[in-house]
Order: sequence, then structure tokens, then C-alpha cells
Amino acid sequence: MKHFESLTDPRMERRKLHQLHDIIFITIAAVLCGCDEWNDIEEFGQIRYDWLKTILELPNGIPSHDTFNRVFALLDPHQVQQCFTSWVQSVAQLTQGTIISIDGKRMCNSGEGGSKAIVHMVSAWSNANNMVLAQQKVNNKSNEITAIPALLDLLDVKGCLVTIDAMGCQQDIARKIVSKEADYILAVKNNQEHLCDDLQEAFEQEKNVSSHLQVNTDHGRIEKRKCSLITGTDWICKQQNWANLRTLIKIESERTIKATEAKEVQTRYYISSHQGDAAFFNGAVREHWGIENKLHWTLDVAFGEDRSTKQAGNAAENFSFINKVALNLLKQLDDRSGAQMVSIKTKRKKCGWDKDYLLKVLNTAI
Repeated sequence: MKHFESLTDPRMERRKLHQLHDIIFITIAAVLCGCDEWNDIEEFGQIRYDWLKTILELPNGIPSHDTFNRVFALLDPHQVQQCFTSWVQSVAQLTQGTIISIDGKRMCNSGEGGSKAIVHMVSAWSNANNMVLAQQKVNNKSNEITAIPALLDLLDVKGCLVTIDAMGCQQDIARKIVSKEADYILAVKNNQEHLCDDLQEAFEQEKNVSSHLQVNTDHGRIEKRKCSLITGTDWICKQQNWANLRTLIKIESERTIKATEAKEVQTRYYISSHQGDAAFFNGAVREHWGIENKLHWTLDVAFGEDRSTKQAGNAAENFSFINKVALNLLKQLDDRSGAQMVSIKTKRKKCGWDKDYLLKVLNTAI
């Protein structure tokens, strides 16, 4: 909680019946216990009042759901962002070669009746740390291209490998990553039409291509992924505009459903400033999708983020930081049923059922 002490309380003095520290802590604890709406958070506070009183001062009891809503709607999201990033940086160690995946997600019900744009957040995820490192809101009437450099400014990515989908395949973003002494893998699609054409021609014509085949059998399907590499970048027109460009990558995937033998074939292209073999890039590209499965999917399924209707002021953006605090804590707790890790959804239930389990999560040493 010390990382949230710098938050400026936006309320008028005469309306400060409850301490801001208490409001933040109750919200984090309630979200860990499965609460996703303001009414649920108030109800959690009332039921757990005796327990909360052993930790917090609560001079005027538990805040109402309107108070929780009003405070999070008024809090400066840039300050909340700084607090979140400060906490993550104090506990996450990004070692040489760590892969940092960057991708965006829309919070589908966060717009106010057409008068307010839907909140769109871009996040940085580390599979090695199993946590969200930072997030940045996409400004209204803009897109991820402008948000990604701002997100990178929040991170110390020196020595890391940053992976981004096709939206982030921009020369300025490549230069930004290299200027921070990191490497990039950028997906290439038709938003960079000439670059995509150059890559296709390179892999059709180049004879000196190395490759690696990976086969996975899981969830009733067989997936084959072939990664091919070209280290000669002369195939790319104006290749000097792509900072430190060293490697051209082609991933061919074939997915077969065992029950029906239906096949799905896909070919994707990437560029990278990193030098490595085909096996490395096969794994690195696959690891990028951890941000979809371990972050975005979990936020929707376990936290109901897409169903959330928080629309007042900055409430949706600020609450997304609380969700990610809870997710990071829950991800770090090693709780297994046999050999299998207990799901995030079940961990939230266990927090609600067992105060000792909740304390264990809150005190998790990350």
C-alpha cells in the first residue's frame, strides 16, 4: 500500500468521511474475493468489517457503493498509473532476454451512451514474471500507435525483447525500442503493404533459409509450426528505415482437429532486430500470445471486464489498474490441485471463503 500513498485525494475536505487509503485497500481485497461491482465491494466491506477493522482505521465505518464509485471516478488515472508501475517495478526483475509482449484491449461497456469513447488499454506483459508490467490508455480519437511509445516510456526494457502485433509495426516504434537498448519482433501485415510484399518475395526467392519445426498435441488438436529465417535484409526496400533490422521471419502454422480432421493453415511474417536461430524465434513468437491467453482472456472470463458497466469519469480506467493488481497477486501464488495450478477464478473464490487465504495472497512475496 505504500506505493499508493502518493495519490492525491480528489474530494473536498468536508466530504472526506473515509480515508483514501482505506478505500483503495478495501477495493483491492474485495476484487481478490470476486467482487466486480461497487455494490459488491460495499457488501464485502460490511460482511468483513470486523476483520478489516484489525487492519484499517475505518473512522466512519465502511464507505457506500456511491463513495467507491465517486472516488474512482475522480482519481487522476496518471497518478494511479504511476503508483501501479512503481509497485510492479519494485517486485519484478526483468533479466537479460526477457520477452515483453505488448497488445491492446477494449473495455467494451465502458462508453457512456455514445457520448464517451470506449476505454482502450494497451498493456505490457511478461510471461517470465507472469504479470502485467504496465498499461497505457489509448487517447480518444487515436490508436495504439501513439499509446505504445508512451507505454515504453514507463518501462526499463534494456536487454529485453519486445514483441508487438501488426498495429505496432511502425518505424518510429522500432526506433523507440532500439533507443531503449532493447530488441523487437514486429508482426507484419498489409498495414505495411510494401514491407509485407518484400517479405513474401524474400521467402519465395531466397535459397539460404534456415528453419525449425515444432509439433504440439493438446486439447484435441495437432499444431505444427514451422519457423523460417532469412538473415540477409537486402530484400527489404529502405531497410535502413527499420532500426537495426537483422532478421526476417516466416511462421507457417497448420492446425488439425483430431475429431474431424479439419485443417487450418496460416502464414505470418515478422521482422526483428534480434539475432537468433529459427528455434528461438519459433518459441518467441508463440510466447507473445501469452498476453492474449493469460491476461486479456483472464480479465474477461475471471474478472468479467467486458461485462463491466463502470462509466463515470475515470472509474473504468482506474478500476482496470485494481484488476491488474489483483491479477498479479493471484498469478504469483503457487496453489495447486495435484499437479495442476488452481485457476484464477477458483483462487478468487477461495479468497472470499477463507480470510487466511486472502491474507496469504495479499502477502505474496512476488
